[in-house]
Amino acid sequence: MKHYRVEITNQALEDMEQLYNHIAYVLLAPENAMGQYNRIAEKILKLDMFPERNRIMDSEPEHSMGIRRMLVDNYSVFYAVKEDRVIVTDVLYSASDIEKRLSGK
Repeated sequence: MKHYRVEITNQALEDMEQLYNHIAYVLLAPENAMGQYNRIAEKILKLDMFPERNRIMDSEPEHSMGIRRMLVDNYSVFYAVKEDRVIVTDVLYSASDIEKRLSGK
């Protein structure tokens, strides 16, 4: 069974920090923030096996870049599979304008 090395970009780490801060300090729910952060992190780490289980996105330029989308609760984790690596590029709130936020990088 093939194992992949999971790499998380600085942008994805920043996204995770922002979602934690929003839940903890804006919504005033620090315990919920930690729980959500941990659920997303656990799912990301499980991409070390069978990362192809999520299909490549249909939108461009994500499709051409091989970007996949994994849902975790109300959040979307975006990543690409490159040889023996899984590269997590973004973690965004699913109700936000995903395409606009992805293209705004």
